[in-house]
Amino acid sequence: MDRLQSMRIYARVADAGSFTAAANSIGWSTGAVSRAISDLETHLRTRLINRTTRRLALTSAGERYLERCRYILAEVDHAEEQASCAQERPAGIVKIHSVASVGHHYVMPAISKYRERHPDVNVHLTLSQDAPDLYKGGCDVAVVLATSLPDSGAVSQHLGSTFSVLCASPAYLRSQPMPQQPRDLSAHACLTLQSSVFPSGEWLLEGPDLTEVVNVQGPVQANIADSLAVAIRKGMGVGALPLHAAIEGLRDGSLVRVLPDHTLNTMNIYALYPSRRYVDAKIKTWVQCLRTHLPEAISQDTKLLLELRQGGTSMYGRVLLVS
Repeated sequence: MDRLQSMRIYARVADAGSFTAAANSIGWSTGAVSRAISDLETHLRTRLINRTTRRLALTSAGERYLERCRYILAEVDHAEEQASCAQERPAGIVKIHSVASVGHHYVMPAISKYRERHPDVNVHLTLSQDAPDLYKGGCDVAVVLATSLPDSGAVSQHLGSTFSVLCASPAYLRSQPMPQQPRDLSAHACLTLQSSVFPSGEWLLEGPDLTEVVNVQGPVQANIADSLAVAIRKGMGVGALPLHAAIEGLRDGSLVRVLPDHTLNTMNIYALYPSRRYVDAKIKTWVQCLRTHLPEAISQDTKLLLELRQGGTSMYGRVLLVS
């Protein structure tokens, strides 16, 4: 027996005042409605309605049960309405997971823009290097870095691609010669970013004419780009930083680009969410925001990197002047 259906039939009988009127309103036979009420009474082991040939009368237990039924049915209707509206109006909490450096530099500014347009949505952002399980309910949308994605049931949206550049501090380059070619890095302390994709002991440098593999070693390895940037600023060595983690330092002069003709560790940025069917409005609009904001932000960083190089503001010239 469908308990909710039985409650609805019982409330309909109570409102209509007869089995026949209730049956006509829902398209059932009078006998089917009568049996449904009898089955409900059997289940409850309580008489709900006193029946006579002329009228129906609720028992005192039936009156109390009707009051609770109406409350429960109203809550169910409200829950269904909210779930239905979730497909139309962004509201509630959206749980976002992002790799740390991308989350700090790209996702949080996107959240600011998103909240301006959708103030009824609250955002819970988790930054971590570990990939979340989208199907355990702890995350609605994940922003991940990968060269490519494995086959899975998740929906993916490509948000752009980024790369790393080699950086050092002005202080370090006053004490050590600026590398002129990739093999010169073997004489330097090389600070590395822990990665499950790229070997930490070698850098695959992509130049204008060829790609070179350089074996590197150094005193510091970190698993978060912003932490590695601190080590580089402190003059501990040459390090490979994702563009988004390096660009501010290159602009303010706290970092100097090393081997500016070369890049490394090209990665794609994806948004992942569990399903294409019945996507909640807050998830749909958040992914749309990411698809607008992240390519623009990546493009601006790439453009600024080019302008810094063309303008000669990598700070290396000033390093030489004050050394």
